[in-house]
Amino acid sequence: MEIEKELNADILKITMTIRVDYPELSKYLNEMTVTIPDVATPEMTNKILFEYYKSLESMLKEYIPHHS
Repeated sequence: MEIEKELNADILKITMTIRVDYPELSKYLNEMTVTIPDVATPEMTNKILFEYYKSLESMLKEYIPHHS
């Protein structure tokens, strides 16, 4: 449960960075999947949240050098 909270906080932080600093990328946030926590298998929820975070992070890492 603690990992889930940390991942959600990280996702919120990177989402806000995208919306504020790179609003042109905001359209991609709507295309990303959102997951509902699975109480029976929390490790699956964490895996999905982690993959979502990594996709956001990757998008920023690829975008920033080309548009700085």
